[in-house]
Amino acid sequence: MNIEPLFDRVLLKAVEQETVTNSGIILPESATQERPSMYEIIAVWSGKSDRDMSGVSVGDRVLAWQYSGDEVKLDGQEYKIVAVEYILAKVK
Repeated sequence: MNIEPLFDRVLLKAVEQETVTNSGIILPESATQERPSMYEIIAVWSGKSDRDMSGVSVGDRVLAWQYSGDEVKLDGQEYKIVAVEYILAKVK
């Protein structure tokens, strides 16, 4: 199934976050709650929009709040559709 978000929306797929720090400390699940989560951009609206969409593109890794947007499940995969304004940062 092919999905294209509309207007200023992007389709995100969660990226598994590391639970061990560089120094070897294991983070409990509660330490990663209520924090921005890392996602990979799967699709971006390709039409005209009032917002500048040039800062994000398919394949970028970004940080967004885990409770922003709407969660959808397609073909057994979980995705999130969010407005571009809820993307906090790109991860390089």
